[in-house]
Amino acid sequence: MPDVERTQLERDPDSASPRPVIPRTVWALGFVSLFMDISSEMIHGLLPLFLTSTLGASVVMVGIVEGVGEATAAIAKVFSGVISDRIGRRKPLILLGYGLGTLSKPVFAIAGAPGVVLAARFADRVGKGLRGAPRDALVADVTPPFLRGRAYGLRQALDTVGAFAGPLIAMALMAVFADDMRTVFWFALVPGALAVLLVVFGVEDQAGRAEHPATRPVLQLSDLSQLGRGFWAVVIIGVVFTLARFSEAFLVLKAHDAGLPLALAPLVLVTMNIVYSIGAYPAGVWADRAPATWLFLAGLSFLFSADMVLAFVPGLGAALFGIALWGAHMALTQGLLAKLVAQHAPKHLRGSAFGLFNLATGVAVLVASLLAGALWESLGAPATFITGAGLALLSALLVLAFAPSVGSDARG
Repeated sequence: MPDVERTQLERDPDSASPRPVIPRTVWALGFVSLFMDISSEMIHGLLPLFLTSTLGASVVMVGIVEGVGEATAAIAKVFSGVISDRIGRRKPLILLGYGLGTLSKPVFAIAGAPGVVLAARFADRVGKGLRGAPRDALVADVTPPFLRGRAYGLRQALDTVGAFAGPLIAMALMAVFADDMRTVFWFALVPGALAVLLVVFGVEDQAGRAEHPATRPVLQLSDLSQLGRGFWAVVIIGVVFTLARFSEAFLVLKAHDAGLPLALAPLVLVTMNIVYSIGAYPAGVWADRAPATWLFLAGLSFLFSADMVLAFVPGLGAALFGIALWGAHMALTQGLLAKLVAQHAPKHLRGSAFGLFNLATGVAVLVASLLAGALWESLGAPATFITGAGLALLSALLVLAFAPSVGSDARG
C-alpha cells in the first residue's frame, strides 16, 4: 500500500494529525468480550476446584470437561465461520453465540454432578464457537490490513481485562458469601447479559460486505484450494503450539497444590491475565512492524520458561511467577495467530478460514487437556509441565521451518 494512502487511512477525520484509528466496531467487540469474559472467568477460575472439592470429580474429569468444552467450541466455529461467509453477515451469529453463553451460566450454579457441569460447559462452548469465527472475521472486515495487529491486540487486551476482572470479582464474592461457589456462579449472569445488550446496540456488520452471494450451503474442496500454503503453515504451527498450551485449569490446580487457599483460587487467572492484558496491544503493534517469526519465538521462550518454573521450582511464589510467564506468552502469540489467519485467507473465505483454524486448534486443546490430566494423575504435576516444555521446543522448530511460508502468500 502506498505511503500516501496509508497516511490517509490512518488519519482520524476529527483530528489534524495522522494516527492509527481503530474502527468503532472493533472497540465494541472488545467491550463485548470484556463483559463476557468477566462472566465466564467468574466461573472458570473456580470450576476446577468446584469439580474436585464440591462434586468429588477426579483431575482426569477436569481435563475431560475442559478438553471437550474447547473442542466443542472449535467445531462450532467451523460451521459459524462458513455460514457467516455464505450469508454475508457476521452479527446474527455473534449475537446467538453470546446469548447462548449467557444462558448457560445458571446451569453451573445448580449443578449437582460432574455430568451437569460438562453439559453446561458444552452449551457455553457452543456459544463461544458460534461467535468466535464471525467475530474474528468481522475485525478483519472492518480494519485495514496494516492496522490488524493493533486491532486484534486491542480486542484481546479488552477481552483479557475481563479475564482478570472476573476472578477478582469472584474472589470478592467468595469472601462475602463464605466460599459459596454456587452463589458466585449466579452473579456471573449479570455481565453476560450486558455483553448481549452491547452486541445488539454497539456492533455493526461491514456495510455491503455480501459481495459473494450464498450460492452453496457448505464449504467446498474448491474453497480449500484457495487457502494457500501460508494459511496451512499457520494452522500446523497453531496446532503444535496449542498442544504445548493446555487448559489454564491446570494452572489453578498447580497453584492450589503449592498452597493457594480455596478462596484465592481465582488469583491464578488474575495473575496470568493482568500480564496478558498489559502485553496484548503492544504485541499487536509489534506484529504490524516486525516479522511474525520474532514474536512466535519470543512467545515460545516465555512458554518454555513458564513450564520449567512450574515443573521444577517449589513454592507458591514460584507458581505465580510461572503463571505470569504463561500470560506473557499468550500476549505475544494469540493476537498474532489471528492476524496471520486473516492475512492468509481470501476475504470471501475469511470466516471459514477462522473456523478451520479454530477446529484444528480446538481438537489440539482436547488432546492436550486429556494428556495433561492423564500425566498429572499417573506421574504427577511436573510431568505435565515438562511435556509442555518439550512441545514448546517442537513448536519453535516448526516456526523456523515454516517461516518463509508464513511470511509470504498474504491475501490482505
